[in-house]
Amino acid sequence: MDAIAVEGLVKRFGTFVAVDGISFAVPEGSVFGLLGANGAGKSTAIRMLCGLLEPSSGRASVAGIDVAADPEGVKRSIGYMSQRFSLYEDLTVIENIRFFAGLYAISRRKVETEAERVLALIGLAGREGSLAGELPGGFKQRLALGCALLHAPKVLFLDEPTAGVDPLARRRFWDIIYEVADSGSTVLVTTHYLDEAEYCATVTLMHAGRIVAKGSPAGLKAERFPGAMLEVDCDRPAEAIAALAADGRIEEASLFGSRLHAALAPGLGDREDAEETVRAALAAAGFAVRSVERIPPSLEDVFIRVISESAKGGPL
Repeated sequence: MDAIAVEGLVKRFGTFVAVDGISFAVPEGSVFGLLGANGAGKSTAIRMLCGLLEPSSGRASVAGIDVAADPEGVKRSIGYMSQRFSLYEDLTVIENIRFFAGLYAISRRKVETEAERVLALIGLAGREGSLAGELPGGFKQRLALGCALLHAPKVLFLDEPTAGVDPLARRRFWDIIYEVADSGSTVLVTTHYLDEAEYCATVTLMHAGRIVAKGSPAGLKAERFPGAMLEVDCDRPAEAIAALAADGRIEEASLFGSRLHAALAPGLGDREDAEETVRAALAAAGFAVRSVERIPPSLEDVFIRVISESAKGGPL
Protein backbone atom coordinates (compact mmCIF):
# COMPACT_ATOMS: atom_id res chain seq x y z
CA MET A 1 0.00 0.00 0.00
CA ASP A 2 1.22 3.51 -0.79
CA ALA A 3 1.50 5.82 2.21
CA ILE A 4 1.40 8.83 -0.14
CA ALA A 5 -0.31 8.91 -3.55
CA VAL A 6 -0.26 12.05 -5.72
CA GLU A 7 -1.95 12.46 -9.08
CA GLY A 8 -1.85 15.63 -11.19
CA LEU A 9 -1.46 17.92 -8.18
CA VAL A 10 -1.52 21.65 -9.00
CA LYS A 11 -1.18 24.79 -6.89
CA ARG A 12 -1.73 28.24 -8.36
CA PHE A 13 -1.26 31.61 -6.70
CA GLY A 14 -3.10 33.92 -9.07
CA THR A 15 -1.48 33.44 -12.46
CA PHE A 16 1.66 31.88 -10.97
CA VAL A 17 1.77 28.06 -11.03
CA ALA A 18 3.94 26.94 -8.10
CA VAL A 19 3.23 23.21 -8.51
CA ASP A 20 2.40 22.06 -12.03
CA GLY A 21 0.63 18.70 -12.25
CA ILE A 22 2.97 16.46 -10.25
CA SER A 23 2.33 12.73 -9.76
CA PHE A 24 4.19 10.18 -7.62
CA ALA A 25 3.66 7.44 -5.03
CA VAL A 26 5.56 6.60 -1.84
CA PRO A 27 5.38 3.02 -0.49
CA GLU A 28 4.85 2.49 3.21
CA GLY A 29 8.00 2.38 5.33
CA SER A 30 10.26 3.96 2.72
CA VAL A 31 12.44 7.09 2.64
CA PHE A 32 11.47 9.28 -0.31
CA GLY A 33 13.35 12.37 -1.48
CA LEU A 34 11.66 15.35 -3.13
CA LEU A 35 14.59 17.27 -4.55
CA GLY A 36 15.29 20.50 -6.34
CA ALA A 37 16.76 23.97 -6.08
CA ASN A 38 15.18 26.68 -3.94
CA GLY A 39 11.97 27.83 -5.63
CA ALA A 40 11.35 24.51 -7.40
CA GLY A 41 8.00 24.02 -5.67
CA LYS A 42 9.03 21.46 -3.04
CA SER A 43 7.79 23.33 0.01
CA THR A 44 4.48 24.21 -1.65
CA ALA A 45 3.97 20.55 -2.54
CA ILE A 46 4.72 19.35 0.97
CA ARG A 47 2.39 21.94 2.50
CA MET A 48 -0.45 20.66 0.34
CA LEU A 49 0.27 17.07 1.37
CA CYS A 50 0.25 18.12 5.03
CA GLY A 51 -3.20 19.71 4.71
CA LEU A 52 -1.79 23.22 5.18
CA LEU A 53 -2.59 24.44 1.65
CA GLU A 54 -5.62 23.59 -0.45
CA PRO A 55 -4.70 22.16 -3.89
CA SER A 56 -5.94 24.07 -6.93
CA SER A 57 -6.59 20.77 -8.72
CA GLY A 58 -5.49 17.16 -8.80
CA ARG A 59 -5.69 14.48 -6.13
CA ALA A 60 -3.53 13.37 -3.22
CA SER A 61 -3.89 11.01 -0.28
CA VAL A 62 -1.70 10.64 2.79
CA ALA A 63 -2.02 7.62 5.10
CA GLY A 64 -5.16 6.73 3.14
CA ILE A 65 -6.76 10.15 3.76
CA ASP A 66 -7.78 12.53 0.97
CA VAL A 67 -5.88 15.76 1.63
CA ALA A 68 -8.54 18.00 0.04
CA ALA A 69 -11.55 16.30 1.64
CA ASP A 70 -10.12 15.86 5.15
CA PRO A 71 -7.06 18.06 5.80
CA GLU A 72 -7.59 17.85 9.58
CA GLY A 73 -7.52 14.07 9.39
CA VAL A 74 -4.22 14.27 7.53
CA LYS A 75 -2.75 16.55 10.19
CA ARG A 76 -3.62 14.04 12.93
CA SER A 77 -1.85 11.22 11.07
CA ILE A 78 1.44 12.92 10.19
CA GLY A 79 4.49 14.53 11.69
CA TYR A 80 5.81 17.72 10.12
CA MET A 81 9.11 19.52 10.54
CA SER A 82 9.58 22.83 8.73
CA GLN A 83 12.86 24.10 7.35
CA ARG A 84 13.06 26.80 10.03
CA PHE A 85 13.46 26.02 13.71
CA SER A 86 9.90 26.38 15.00
CA LEU A 87 10.19 25.47 18.68
CA TYR A 88 10.29 27.80 21.69
CA GLU A 89 13.87 28.89 22.29
CA ASP A 90 13.15 30.19 25.80
CA LEU A 91 11.87 26.76 26.89
CA THR A 92 14.08 23.84 27.81
CA VAL A 93 14.29 20.65 25.78
CA ILE A 94 11.87 18.77 28.03
CA GLU A 95 9.49 21.75 28.25
CA ASN A 96 9.26 21.87 24.45
CA ILE A 97 8.58 18.15 24.34
CA ARG A 98 5.87 18.36 27.00
CA PHE A 99 4.27 21.33 25.24
CA PHE A 100 4.04 19.49 21.92
CA ALA A 101 2.82 16.35 23.68
CA GLY A 102 -0.10 18.46 24.88
CA LEU A 103 -0.80 19.67 21.34
CA TYR A 104 -0.90 16.05 20.18
CA ALA A 105 -3.30 15.20 23.03
CA ILE A 106 -0.91 12.64 24.50
CA SER A 107 -2.19 11.70 27.95
CA ARG A 108 -0.22 12.80 31.00
CA ARG A 109 0.32 9.15 31.85
CA LYS A 110 2.16 8.61 28.56
CA VAL A 111 4.03 11.90 28.26
CA GLU A 112 7.12 10.92 30.24
CA THR A 113 7.36 7.53 28.53
CA GLU A 114 7.12 9.12 25.07
CA ALA A 115 9.57 11.86 26.06
CA GLU A 116 12.08 9.24 27.18
CA ARG A 117 11.65 7.32 23.92
CA VAL A 118 12.12 10.40 21.76
CA LEU A 119 15.09 11.74 23.73
CA ALA A 120 16.88 8.41 23.32
CA LEU A 121 16.12 8.33 19.59
CA ILE A 122 17.38 11.86 18.89
CA GLY A 123 20.41 11.57 21.20
CA LEU A 124 19.42 14.32 23.63
CA ALA A 125 19.01 12.22 26.77
CA GLY A 126 20.81 14.13 29.54
CA ARG A 127 20.13 17.51 27.87
CA GLU A 128 16.54 17.82 29.10
CA GLY A 129 17.27 21.01 31.09
CA SER A 130 19.12 22.82 28.28
CA LEU A 131 17.41 25.85 26.77
CA ALA A 132 16.42 25.14 23.17
CA GLY A 133 17.82 28.49 22.05
CA GLU A 134 21.28 27.60 23.39
CA LEU A 135 21.56 24.27 21.57
CA PRO A 136 23.92 23.91 18.57
CA GLY A 137 22.18 23.96 15.19
CA GLY A 138 22.27 20.21 14.69
CA PHE A 139 20.84 19.59 18.17
CA LYS A 140 18.03 22.08 17.51
CA GLN A 141 17.07 20.15 14.39
CA ARG A 142 17.08 16.89 16.34
CA LEU A 143 14.81 18.40 18.97
CA ALA A 144 12.39 19.64 16.29
CA LEU A 145 12.39 16.14 14.79
CA GLY A 146 11.75 14.59 18.19
CA CYS A 147 8.72 16.82 18.77
CA ALA A 148 7.34 15.80 15.36
CA LEU A 149 7.68 12.13 16.35
CA LEU A 150 6.01 12.24 19.77
CA HIS A 151 2.68 10.85 18.56
CA ALA A 152 4.30 8.09 16.42
CA PRO A 153 2.98 9.43 13.08
CA LYS A 154 2.33 7.11 10.15
CA VAL A 155 3.95 9.58 7.75
CA LEU A 156 6.71 12.06 8.55
CA PHE A 157 7.33 15.15 6.39
CA LEU A 158 10.71 16.84 6.70
CA ASP A 159 11.04 20.12 4.80
CA GLU A 160 14.74 20.99 4.30
CA PRO A 161 15.56 19.47 7.72
CA THR A 162 19.35 19.89 7.49
CA ALA A 163 19.54 23.39 5.99
CA GLY A 164 22.43 25.26 7.60
CA VAL A 165 23.64 22.22 9.54
CA ASP A 166 27.27 21.04 9.37
CA PRO A 167 28.09 17.76 7.52
CA LEU A 168 28.61 15.66 10.66
CA ALA A 169 25.28 16.79 12.11
CA ARG A 170 23.60 16.08 8.77
CA ARG A 171 24.98 12.52 8.79
CA ARG A 172 23.68 11.91 12.33
CA PHE A 173 20.29 13.34 11.36
CA TRP A 174 20.04 10.84 8.51
CA ASP A 175 20.91 8.00 10.87
CA ILE A 176 17.83 9.00 12.88
CA ILE A 177 15.70 9.12 9.72
CA TYR A 178 16.69 5.53 8.94
CA GLU A 179 15.71 4.46 12.45
CA VAL A 180 12.31 6.13 12.02
CA ALA A 181 11.72 4.33 8.70
CA ASP A 182 12.85 1.02 10.20
CA SER A 183 10.19 1.45 12.88
CA GLY A 184 7.50 1.48 10.16
CA SER A 185 6.92 5.17 9.48
CA THR A 186 7.11 6.57 5.95
CA VAL A 187 9.45 9.55 5.52
CA LEU A 188 9.27 12.21 2.80
CA VAL A 189 12.23 14.60 2.77
CA THR A 190 12.62 17.75 0.72
CA THR A 191 16.17 18.99 0.23
CA HIS A 192 18.35 20.97 -2.15
CA TYR A 193 21.44 19.04 -0.95
CA LEU A 194 21.63 16.53 -3.79
CA ASP A 195 24.30 14.47 -2.01
CA GLU A 196 21.69 13.70 0.68
CA ALA A 197 19.43 12.13 -1.93
CA GLU A 198 21.83 9.19 -2.07
CA TYR A 199 20.32 8.15 1.27
CA CYS A 200 16.79 7.86 -0.19
CA ALA A 201 15.30 4.71 -1.69
CA THR A 202 13.56 6.78 -4.36
CA VAL A 203 14.02 10.38 -5.44
CA THR A 204 11.97 12.81 -7.49
CA LEU A 205 13.59 15.87 -9.03
CA MET A 206 11.51 19.05 -9.30
CA HIS A 207 12.22 22.10 -11.42
CA ALA A 208 9.93 25.11 -11.94
CA GLY A 209 7.03 23.30 -10.29
CA ARG A 210 7.28 20.16 -12.42
CA ILE A 211 8.72 16.70 -11.88
CA VAL A 212 11.57 16.27 -14.34
CA ALA A 213 12.95 12.89 -13.24
CA LYS A 214 12.23 10.14 -10.73
CA GLY A 215 13.66 6.77 -9.73
CA SER A 216 16.31 5.30 -7.47
CA PRO A 217 19.59 7.24 -7.21
CA ALA A 218 21.51 4.40 -8.88
CA GLY A 219 18.87 3.97 -11.57
CA LEU A 220 18.80 7.67 -12.44
CA LYS A 221 22.57 7.81 -12.78
CA ALA A 222 22.71 4.69 -14.96
CA GLU A 223 19.87 5.95 -17.15
CA ARG A 224 21.23 9.45 -17.68
CA PHE A 225 24.93 8.55 -17.95
CA PRO A 226 25.36 5.23 -19.80
CA GLY A 227 28.82 6.36 -20.95
CA ALA A 228 31.94 7.31 -18.99
CA MET A 229 32.01 10.29 -16.63
CA LEU A 230 35.38 12.01 -16.23
CA GLU A 231 36.64 14.67 -13.84
CA VAL A 232 39.09 17.05 -15.51
CA ASP A 233 41.65 19.32 -13.87
CA CYS A 234 42.85 21.86 -16.43
CA ASP A 235 43.67 25.53 -16.76
CA ARG A 236 40.87 28.01 -17.52
CA PRO A 237 38.13 25.45 -16.81
CA ALA A 238 35.25 27.83 -17.49
CA GLU A 239 36.60 28.45 -21.00
CA ALA A 240 37.42 24.76 -21.52
CA ILE A 241 33.72 23.84 -21.35
CA ALA A 242 33.17 25.21 -24.87
CA ALA A 243 36.08 23.20 -26.25
CA LEU A 244 34.68 19.96 -24.82
CA ALA A 245 31.14 20.76 -25.93
CA ALA A 246 32.37 21.21 -29.50
CA ASP A 247 33.64 17.61 -29.61
CA GLY A 248 30.87 15.29 -30.82
CA ARG A 249 32.15 12.42 -28.68
CA ILE A 250 31.57 14.42 -25.49
CA GLU A 251 27.88 14.65 -24.67
CA GLU A 252 28.10 17.21 -21.91
CA ALA A 253 30.60 19.26 -19.91
CA SER A 254 29.91 21.29 -16.77
CA LEU A 255 31.86 23.15 -14.11
CA PHE A 256 32.19 21.56 -10.64
CA GLY A 257 34.18 23.86 -8.39
CA SER A 258 37.56 24.36 -10.02
CA ARG A 259 37.24 21.24 -12.17
CA LEU A 260 35.10 19.95 -15.02
CA HIS A 261 32.83 16.94 -15.34
CA ALA A 262 32.70 15.53 -18.86
CA ALA A 263 30.12 12.92 -19.92
CA LEU A 264 31.16 10.81 -22.89
CA ALA A 265 28.93 9.05 -25.37
CA PRO A 266 28.36 5.35 -24.57
CA GLY A 267 30.48 2.75 -26.36
CA LEU A 268 33.50 5.01 -26.66
CA GLY A 269 35.94 2.33 -25.54
CA ASP A 270 37.99 1.39 -22.53
CA ARG A 271 39.23 3.68 -19.76
CA GLU A 272 42.32 4.83 -21.66
CA ASP A 273 40.29 5.67 -24.76
CA ALA A 274 37.85 7.76 -22.76
CA GLU A 275 40.55 9.72 -20.96
CA GLU A 276 42.52 10.26 -24.16
CA THR A 277 39.43 11.63 -25.91
CA VAL A 278 39.13 14.42 -23.34
CA ARG A 279 42.88 15.12 -23.24
CA ALA A 280 43.05 15.36 -27.03
CA ALA A 281 40.03 17.67 -27.29
CA LEU A 282 41.48 20.09 -24.74
CA ALA A 283 45.03 19.94 -26.08
CA ALA A 284 43.80 20.70 -29.60
CA ALA A 285 42.12 23.84 -28.24
CA GLY A 286 45.26 24.95 -26.39
CA PHE A 287 44.36 23.98 -22.81
CA ALA A 288 46.88 22.46 -20.41
CA VAL A 289 45.52 19.33 -18.74
CA ARG A 290 46.81 18.33 -15.31
CA SER A 291 44.69 15.22 -14.77
CA VAL A 292 41.73 13.27 -16.13
CA GLU A 293 40.08 10.73 -13.85
CA ARG A 294 37.06 8.47 -14.33
CA ILE A 295 34.44 9.00 -11.60
CA PRO A 296 30.92 7.75 -10.93
CA PRO A 297 28.23 10.30 -11.85
CA SER A 298 26.55 12.11 -8.97
CA LEU A 299 22.93 13.13 -8.59
CA GLU A 300 24.11 16.68 -9.15
CA ASP A 301 25.35 15.56 -12.58
CA VAL A 302 21.92 14.01 -13.18
CA PHE A 303 20.13 17.18 -12.13
CA ILE A 304 22.27 19.38 -14.37
CA ARG A 305 21.66 17.10 -17.35
CA VAL A 306 17.92 16.89 -16.72
CA ILE A 307 17.56 20.67 -16.38
CA SER A 308 19.64 21.19 -19.52
CA GLU A 309 17.45 18.79 -21.48
CA SER A 310 14.32 20.46 -20.14
CA ALA A 311 15.56 23.91 -21.20
CA LYS A 312 16.24 22.58 -24.70
CA GLY A 313 12.84 20.91 -24.94
CA GLY A 314 14.39 17.44 -24.88
CA PRO A 315 13.34 14.30 -22.98
CA LEU A 316 12.59 14.53 -19.25
